[in-house]
Amino acid sequence: MVGRIECITPVDGSVYVTRDLADPDTMGRALERARRAGARWAATPLEERLEILGRAVDAFVAAGPGEALEITWQMGRPISQSPGEIAGFEERARHMLAIAPEALADVEVEPVDGFHRFIRRQPLGTVFVMAPWNYPYLTSVNSVIPALAAGNAVVLKHSAQTPLCAERYQAAFESAGLPSGVFTHLHLSHDDALGIITGGGVDFVSFTGSVAGGRAVQGAAARRFIGTGLELGGKDPAYVRHDADLDHAVANLADGAFFNSGQSCCGIERIYVHHRVYEPFVEGLVEAARAYRLGDPTDPDVNLGPMVRTAAADFVRGQIAEAVTAGARALVDPAGFPRASEGTPYLAPQVLVDVDHSLGVMSEESFGPVVGVMAVGSDEEAVELMNDSDYGLTAAIWTSDPEAAEAVGQRIDTGTWFQNRCDYLDPALAWTGVKDSGRGCSLSSLGYSQLTRPKSFHLRLGT
Repeated sequence: MVGRIECITPVDGSVYVTRDLADPDTMGRALERARRAGARWAATPLEERLEILGRAVDAFVAAGPGEALEITWQMGRPISQSPGEIAGFEERARHMLAIAPEALADVEVEPVDGFHRFIRRQPLGTVFVMAPWNYPYLTSVNSVIPALAAGNAVVLKHSAQTPLCAERYQAAFESAGLPSGVFTHLHLSHDDALGIITGGGVDFVSFTGSVAGGRAVQGAAARRFIGTGLELGGKDPAYVRHDADLDHAVANLADGAFFNSGQSCCGIERIYVHHRVYEPFVEGLVEAARAYRLGDPTDPDVNLGPMVRTAAADFVRGQIAEAVTAGARALVDPAGFPRASEGTPYLAPQVLVDVDHSLGVMSEESFGPVVGVMAVGSDEEAVELMNDSDYGLTAAIWTSDPEAAEAVGQRIDTGTWFQNRCDYLDPALAWTGVKDSGRGCSLSSLGYSQLTRPKSFHLRLGT
């Protein structure tokens, strides 16, 4: 019997979407179509591929209001913020299409008389994209669009929490005239997804999700020696230096910690503040947290929605309770947020002080609207604490000294280093992580490297 998935909306706990899981025959036919269609697509001139994909982006953006509302209902982000994901999708997609001709161009080597030698970037075949719910389009676009631009076929498995997002992709590509089979979405169980990886039907896996999920994907891929791109989350730190613009730092870091209810792989989860500015910074951050409006995310006046499910909110509640029991102080009274209550996904933002790295809230990924703040006495102490983590996705510093920012950043184990901003992906820069934050690289011209393979041409001219 074919299973089903249910998207339980965190807005009110009702069933928002149900879909049948793909059966083995459906999966087999989809993979075979992708293989055949992908071969034809790879032979299609790049200019034609880019034209079709550009039309698909146009169609996707035109459907933006409906897509934004679906994001809100599927995973709970306020409708005041969901349209921003459509804008971010467009920014990344158009950038990756614009740089494709140069990024995919043949690599010429030094000339040798009588020979023409170059390296060509060949598509891999079929790219399997496994996308999460927290930013359903901003995570998936990093692979879907450049993989197709490079001449690959794509099979997309979206989270069971956001199944409509995969269908929106399908509709946009069909509207643009993408040849049938070049893009396919499948609703799959985790076991079936791993079976696809080991079964020989795909040639690369792009996975965004948990560390445990990444290990399972890497293990499955290793059985066939195919490549993987893994983005597995973080415990991203920020350092507020003594010379920072405090008002700017407070505003940026409140947004970095609490936007999307803290459900961001590159959200700020721990903050280190120079002792000279510690007290005013904490006062400002608490004031900013108290100003959030927690409630029904379909209300345009709300700017903090529920977490994706009650279990996720309970995990964060547990981290907060553990910290307080150990001596930390919680500075935001949940009573100021009438919608917040036990047994629901609605959770008030929280700022914790008197914390240290023995606490889960400072070492384990929270993925919720809570942040711990510690005072430090120097750049050296900040560097040591920022690096004391199993993760390394992004990190940030607030300072008026660009040279100090670069010097400190050089010492931080991270994929991206920010000065005076956070929680943002610039499509012109490589998106990558270290340690348990994953492996591989997406976005930028370098992002095309993992979606292609080099093929060397060594041609003797004449006999």
